[in-house]
Amino acid sequence: MNNSRRMLLKAIAAGVAAPMASSVHAQGTVRRLIAGFTPGSVSDTVARVLSERLKLTSGDTYLVENRLGAGGLIAAQSVIRAEPDGKSILVHSSAFTVAPLLRPKMIDTANLTPLIALASAPTVLVTYPGRRIKTFQGLIEYARANPGKLFAASAGIGTSSHMNLERLKYAARIDITHVPMKGSPDALNEVIAGRADVYFAALAQALPYIKDGRLIPLAIGSPNRTPLLPDLPTTVEAGYPGSEYLAWFGALISTATPAPLMSRLYTDFKTVLDEPDTKRRLVDLACDPMSMSQAEFSELIRKEFVSNAKLIKEANIKI
Repeated sequence: MNNSRRMLLKAIAAGVAAPMASSVHAQGTVRRLIAGFTPGSVSDTVARVLSERLKLTSGDTYLVENRLGAGGLIAAQSVIRAEPDGKSILVHSSAFTVAPLLRPKMIDTANLTPLIALASAPTVLVTYPGRRIKTFQGLIEYARANPGKLFAASAGIGTSSHMNLERLKYAARIDITHVPMKGSPDALNEVIAGRADVYFAALAQALPYIKDGRLIPLAIGSPNRTPLLPDLPTTVEAGYPGSEYLAWFGALISTATPAPLMSRLYTDFKTVLDEPDTKRRLVDLACDPMSMSQAEFSELIRKEFVSNAKLIKEANIKI
Protein backbone atom coordinates (compact mmCIF):
# COMPACT_ATOMS: atom_id res chain seq x y z
CA MET A 1 0.00 0.00 0.00
CA ASN A 2 1.49 3.35 -1.03
CA ASN A 3 1.77 6.35 1.24
CA SER A 4 -1.01 8.34 -0.43
CA ARG A 5 -3.50 5.48 0.07
CA ARG A 6 -2.50 5.11 3.72
CA MET A 7 -3.09 8.83 4.26
CA LEU A 8 -6.50 8.59 2.56
CA LEU A 9 -7.57 5.68 4.77
CA LYS A 10 -6.43 7.56 7.90
CA ALA A 11 -8.43 10.59 6.83
CA ILE A 12 -11.54 8.47 6.27
CA ALA A 13 -11.07 6.80 9.67
CA ALA A 14 -10.70 10.16 11.36
CA GLY A 15 -13.84 11.44 9.62
CA VAL A 16 -15.83 8.45 10.90
CA ALA A 17 -14.38 8.66 14.42
CA ALA A 18 -15.17 12.35 14.88
CA PRO A 19 -18.97 12.06 14.59
CA MET A 20 -18.86 8.91 16.72
CA ALA A 21 -17.01 10.80 19.49
CA SER A 22 -19.47 13.67 19.10
CA SER A 23 -22.38 11.27 19.42
CA VAL A 24 -20.95 9.74 22.61
CA HIS A 25 -20.39 13.20 24.08
CA ALA A 26 -23.93 14.22 23.18
CA GLN A 27 -25.25 11.35 25.30
CA GLY A 28 -23.76 12.94 28.42
CA THR A 29 -25.88 15.09 30.72
CA VAL A 30 -25.48 18.85 30.93
CA ARG A 31 -25.05 19.79 34.58
CA ARG A 32 -24.76 23.25 36.08
CA LEU A 33 -22.53 24.21 38.98
CA ILE A 34 -24.44 27.12 40.52
CA ALA A 35 -21.94 29.46 42.21
CA GLY A 36 -23.30 32.06 44.58
CA PHE A 37 -20.40 34.49 44.41
CA THR A 38 -18.75 36.89 42.00
CA PRO A 39 -16.73 35.76 38.98
CA GLY A 40 -13.06 35.85 39.91
CA SER A 41 -13.67 34.99 43.56
CA VAL A 42 -11.93 31.90 44.91
CA SER A 43 -15.17 29.90 45.15
CA ASP A 44 -15.98 30.73 41.52
CA THR A 45 -12.48 29.76 40.38
CA VAL A 46 -12.62 26.46 42.27
CA ALA A 47 -15.94 25.71 40.55
CA ARG A 48 -14.38 26.39 37.14
CA VAL A 49 -11.37 24.16 37.83
CA LEU A 50 -13.72 21.32 38.77
CA SER A 51 -16.03 21.86 35.80
CA GLU A 52 -13.11 21.44 33.40
CA ARG A 53 -11.94 18.22 35.03
CA LEU A 54 -15.47 16.79 35.40
CA LYS A 55 -16.11 17.29 31.69
CA LEU A 56 -13.06 15.16 30.91
CA THR A 57 -13.69 12.34 33.37
CA SER A 58 -17.45 11.94 33.87
CA GLY A 59 -18.76 12.07 30.30
CA ASP A 60 -21.10 14.89 31.33
CA THR A 61 -20.86 18.57 30.43
CA TYR A 62 -20.46 20.88 33.42
CA LEU A 63 -21.21 24.59 33.14
CA VAL A 64 -20.59 27.22 35.81
CA GLU A 65 -23.41 29.67 36.40
CA ASN A 66 -23.09 32.62 38.78
CA ARG A 67 -26.23 33.62 40.66
CA LEU A 68 -25.37 36.42 43.03
CA GLY A 69 -27.09 37.80 46.07
CA ALA A 70 -28.05 37.28 49.71
CA GLY A 71 -24.79 35.64 50.71
CA GLY A 72 -25.17 32.85 48.15
CA LEU A 73 -28.81 32.11 49.01
CA ILE A 74 -30.13 33.17 45.59
CA ALA A 75 -27.96 30.40 44.15
CA ALA A 76 -29.20 28.00 46.84
CA GLN A 77 -32.82 28.85 46.04
CA SER A 78 -32.30 28.05 42.36
CA VAL A 79 -30.95 24.59 43.21
CA ILE A 80 -33.79 23.88 45.65
CA ARG A 81 -36.41 24.93 43.05
CA ALA A 82 -34.83 22.93 40.23
CA GLU A 83 -35.82 19.35 39.44
CA PRO A 84 -33.92 16.94 41.74
CA ASP A 85 -32.23 15.29 38.78
CA GLY A 86 -28.61 16.16 39.57
CA LYS A 87 -28.46 18.77 36.82
CA SER A 88 -28.22 21.66 39.28
CA ILE A 89 -25.46 21.48 41.92
CA LEU A 90 -24.71 24.26 44.38
CA VAL A 91 -21.09 25.30 44.89
CA HIS A 92 -21.01 27.31 48.10
CA SER A 93 -18.57 28.28 50.80
CA SER A 94 -18.49 28.30 54.59
CA ALA A 95 -20.91 31.25 54.25
CA PHE A 96 -23.57 28.55 53.76
CA THR A 97 -23.52 28.07 57.54
CA VAL A 98 -24.07 31.79 58.12
CA ALA A 99 -26.41 33.23 55.47
CA PRO A 100 -29.46 31.09 56.37
CA LEU A 101 -29.10 32.19 60.00
CA LEU A 102 -29.22 35.84 58.94
CA ARG A 103 -32.03 35.34 56.41
CA PRO A 104 -34.02 32.43 57.87
CA LYS A 105 -37.03 32.93 55.59
CA MET A 106 -35.12 32.53 52.33
CA ILE A 107 -34.37 28.80 52.35
CA ASP A 108 -34.93 25.69 54.39
CA THR A 109 -31.46 24.16 54.64
CA ALA A 110 -33.06 20.71 55.05
CA ASN A 111 -33.78 20.89 51.31
CA LEU A 112 -30.06 20.76 50.55
CA THR A 113 -27.74 17.85 51.28
CA PRO A 114 -23.94 18.25 51.51
CA LEU A 115 -22.44 16.31 48.61
CA ILE A 116 -18.69 16.73 49.00
CA ALA A 117 -16.11 19.10 50.51
CA LEU A 118 -13.93 20.56 47.78
CA ALA A 119 -11.16 22.63 49.36
CA SER A 120 -10.28 25.05 52.12
CA ALA A 121 -8.63 28.42 51.60
CA PRO A 122 -6.27 30.03 54.10
CA THR A 123 -7.18 33.60 54.97
CA VAL A 124 -4.71 36.37 55.70
CA LEU A 125 -5.32 39.67 57.46
CA VAL A 126 -3.83 42.39 55.30
CA THR A 127 -3.38 46.14 55.52
CA TYR A 128 -2.21 48.98 53.29
CA PRO A 129 1.48 50.04 53.58
CA GLY A 130 0.48 53.69 54.00
CA ARG A 131 -1.23 52.94 57.31
CA ARG A 132 0.51 53.38 60.66
CA ILE A 133 -0.24 49.73 61.49
CA LYS A 134 2.63 47.44 60.52
CA THR A 135 2.12 44.42 62.82
CA PHE A 136 -0.75 42.36 64.16
CA GLN A 137 -0.07 43.42 67.74
CA GLY A 138 0.07 47.02 66.57
CA LEU A 139 -3.40 46.55 65.09
CA ILE A 140 -4.76 45.19 68.37
CA GLU A 141 -3.23 48.01 70.40
CA TYR A 142 -4.49 50.72 68.05
CA ALA A 143 -8.00 49.22 67.95
CA ARG A 144 -8.16 49.13 71.76
CA ALA A 145 -6.97 52.72 72.05
CA ASN A 146 -9.26 53.94 69.25
CA PRO A 147 -12.47 51.91 69.33
CA GLY A 148 -14.46 52.06 66.10
CA LYS A 149 -11.89 54.15 64.25
CA LEU A 150 -10.41 51.32 62.18
CA PHE A 151 -12.38 50.14 59.12
CA ALA A 152 -12.37 46.53 57.94
CA ALA A 153 -13.63 45.62 54.48
CA SER A 154 -15.34 42.30 53.82
CA ALA A 155 -16.80 40.51 50.81
CA GLY A 156 -20.25 41.00 52.34
CA ILE A 157 -22.25 40.31 55.47
CA GLY A 158 -21.93 36.68 56.52
CA THR A 159 -19.00 35.86 54.22
CA SER A 160 -15.86 34.19 55.54
CA SER A 161 -14.00 37.52 55.56
CA HIS A 162 -16.76 39.01 57.72
CA MET A 163 -16.99 36.07 60.12
CA ASN A 164 -13.20 35.91 60.48
CA LEU A 165 -13.31 39.59 61.47
CA GLU A 166 -16.12 39.04 63.97
CA ARG A 167 -14.31 36.11 65.56
CA LEU A 168 -11.18 38.25 66.00
CA LYS A 169 -13.17 41.18 67.40
CA TYR A 170 -14.87 38.92 69.92
CA ALA A 171 -11.69 37.03 70.91
CA ALA A 172 -9.55 40.18 71.26
CA ARG A 173 -12.35 42.35 72.68
CA ILE A 174 -11.76 45.10 70.12
CA ASP A 175 -14.10 47.35 68.15
CA ILE A 176 -13.41 47.64 64.42
CA THR A 177 -16.02 49.09 62.06
CA HIS A 178 -17.20 46.58 59.46
CA VAL A 179 -17.57 47.79 55.85
CA PRO A 180 -19.31 45.12 53.72
CA MET A 181 -18.62 45.22 49.97
CA LYS A 182 -20.25 43.47 47.02
CA GLY A 183 -17.67 40.74 46.74
CA SER A 184 -14.05 39.89 47.44
CA PRO A 185 -12.54 41.81 44.48
CA ASP A 186 -14.19 45.02 45.71
CA ALA A 187 -13.07 44.40 49.30
CA LEU A 188 -9.47 43.84 48.24
CA ASN A 189 -9.49 47.01 46.14
CA GLU A 190 -10.71 49.02 49.14
CA VAL A 191 -7.61 48.05 51.11
CA ILE A 192 -5.19 48.47 48.21
CA ALA A 193 -6.61 51.94 47.59
CA GLY A 194 -6.26 52.82 51.27
CA ARG A 195 -9.99 53.39 51.83
CA ALA A 196 -10.18 50.48 54.32
CA ASP A 197 -7.62 49.63 56.96
CA VAL A 198 -7.73 45.83 56.99
CA TYR A 199 -9.34 42.85 55.28
CA PHE A 200 -9.33 39.08 55.88
CA ALA A 201 -8.53 38.07 52.31
CA ALA A 202 -8.29 34.65 50.73
CA LEU A 203 -4.57 33.99 50.46
CA ALA A 204 -4.81 33.31 46.72
CA GLN A 205 -6.37 36.72 46.25
CA ALA A 206 -3.89 38.67 48.36
CA LEU A 207 -0.60 36.86 47.71
CA PRO A 208 0.41 38.70 44.48
CA TYR A 209 -0.10 42.05 46.22
CA ILE A 210 1.83 40.89 49.27
CA LYS A 211 4.72 39.85 47.06
CA ASP A 212 4.88 43.19 45.23
CA GLY A 213 4.58 45.19 48.44
CA ARG A 214 1.14 46.69 47.88
CA LEU A 215 -0.24 44.85 50.93
CA ILE A 216 1.27 43.98 54.32
CA PRO A 217 0.28 40.62 55.86
CA LEU A 218 -0.45 40.86 59.58
CA ALA A 219 -1.60 37.34 60.52
CA ILE A 220 -3.16 34.15 59.20
CA GLY A 221 -6.85 33.95 60.05
CA SER A 222 -7.19 30.21 59.42
CA PRO A 223 -6.59 27.50 62.03
CA ASN A 224 -3.12 26.65 60.68
CA ARG A 225 -0.14 28.42 59.15
CA THR A 226 0.39 28.21 55.41
CA PRO A 227 3.61 27.10 53.69
CA LEU A 228 3.19 30.04 51.31
CA LEU A 229 3.84 32.43 54.22
CA PRO A 230 5.56 30.09 56.69
CA ASP A 231 6.82 32.77 59.07
CA LEU A 232 3.45 34.46 59.50
CA PRO A 233 1.70 33.29 62.70
CA THR A 234 -2.00 32.66 63.04
CA THR A 235 -4.21 34.93 65.13
CA VAL A 236 -4.48 32.06 67.63
CA GLU A 237 -0.71 31.76 67.91
CA ALA A 238 -0.64 35.52 68.51
CA GLY A 239 -2.67 34.95 71.66
CA TYR A 240 -6.34 35.03 70.66
CA PRO A 241 -7.92 31.57 70.84
CA GLY A 242 -11.27 31.34 69.07
CA SER A 243 -10.30 33.98 66.50
CA GLU A 244 -9.61 31.43 63.74
CA TYR A 245 -12.02 30.71 60.90
CA LEU A 246 -12.02 27.80 58.43
CA ALA A 247 -12.98 29.06 54.96
CA TRP A 248 -14.10 26.10 52.87
CA PHE A 249 -15.79 25.41 49.56
CA GLY A 250 -18.16 22.54 48.94
CA ALA A 251 -20.89 21.13 46.74
CA LEU A 252 -24.48 20.63 47.89
CA ILE A 253 -27.43 19.08 46.10
CA SER A 254 -31.19 18.84 46.41
CA THR A 255 -32.12 16.48 49.22
CA ALA A 256 -34.78 14.98 46.93
CA THR A 257 -32.10 13.70 44.53
CA PRO A 258 -32.37 9.89 44.21
CA ALA A 259 -29.73 8.15 46.33
CA PRO A 260 -28.10 6.21 43.44
CA LEU A 261 -27.65 9.43 41.46
CA MET A 262 -26.27 11.27 44.49
CA SER A 263 -23.81 8.43 45.04
CA ARG A 264 -22.70 8.53 41.42
CA LEU A 265 -22.16 12.30 41.54
CA TYR A 266 -20.17 11.97 44.77
CA THR A 267 -17.97 9.38 43.05
CA ASP A 268 -17.49 11.61 39.99
CA PHE A 269 -16.43 14.55 42.17
CA LYS A 270 -14.22 12.39 44.39
CA THR A 271 -12.45 10.92 41.36
CA VAL A 272 -11.65 14.40 40.07
CA LEU A 273 -10.55 15.70 43.47
CA ASP A 274 -8.17 12.75 43.89
CA GLU A 275 -6.43 13.45 40.58
CA PRO A 276 -2.90 14.86 40.94
CA ASP A 277 -3.65 17.53 38.33
CA THR A 278 -6.70 18.78 40.26
CA LYS A 279 -4.74 18.84 43.52
CA ARG A 280 -1.96 20.79 41.80
CA ARG A 281 -4.40 23.34 40.41
CA LEU A 282 -6.04 23.80 43.81
CA VAL A 283 -2.63 24.30 45.42
CA ASP A 284 -1.85 26.86 42.70
CA LEU A 285 -4.95 28.70 43.95
CA ALA A 286 -3.46 28.61 47.47
CA CYS A 287 -6.21 26.16 48.43
CA ASP A 288 -5.83 22.99 50.47
CA PRO A 289 -7.67 19.92 49.13
CA MET A 290 -10.11 18.51 51.70
CA SER A 291 -10.42 14.77 52.17
CA MET A 292 -13.80 14.11 53.79
CA SER A 293 -16.56 11.59 53.44
CA GLN A 294 -20.06 12.85 52.75
CA ALA A 295 -20.97 12.12 56.39
CA GLU A 296 -17.92 14.04 57.69
CA PHE A 297 -18.78 17.04 55.53
CA SER A 298 -22.36 16.99 56.84
CA GLU A 299 -21.07 16.92 60.42
CA LEU A 300 -18.73 19.86 59.75
CA ILE A 301 -21.68 21.89 58.47
CA ARG A 302 -23.86 20.90 61.43
CA LYS A 303 -21.23 22.03 63.94
CA GLU A 304 -20.64 25.30 62.10
CA PHE A 305 -24.34 26.16 62.18
CA VAL A 306 -24.21 25.80 65.97
CA SER A 307 -21.03 27.88 66.47
CA ASN A 308 -22.06 30.56 63.99
CA ALA A 309 -25.50 30.94 65.56
CA LYS A 310 -23.76 31.63 68.87
CA LEU A 311 -21.38 34.19 67.32
CA ILE A 312 -24.19 35.96 65.45
CA LYS A 313 -26.10 36.35 68.70
CA GLU A 314 -23.10 37.47 70.77
CA ALA A 315 -21.82 39.92 68.13
CA ASN A 316 -25.36 41.11 67.29
CA ILE A 317 -24.78 40.57 63.56
CA LYS A 318 -27.74 41.65 61.45
CA ILE A 319 -28.52 42.22 57.79
